Amino acid sequence: MNLHEFQGKSILKKYGVSVPEGIVAFNAKEAVEAAKIMEERTGTQRWAVKAQIHAGEIGRA
Repeated sequence: MNLHEFQGKSILKKYGVSVPEGIVAFNAKEAVEAAKIMEERTGTQRWAVKAQIHAGEIGRA
């Protein structure tokens, strides 16, 4: 199964599992908008960016 982290978090959240807040951005413009939204929600300009790609055989024996 190939899931990005944000997809897995969405599934977990659907079933009541607590997950850290985050916003998915697919390009630089969306990232800037996400940063503005997070600043409004949290009152800080400290964020972490976690870029993800499906990299094939990682984790497979």
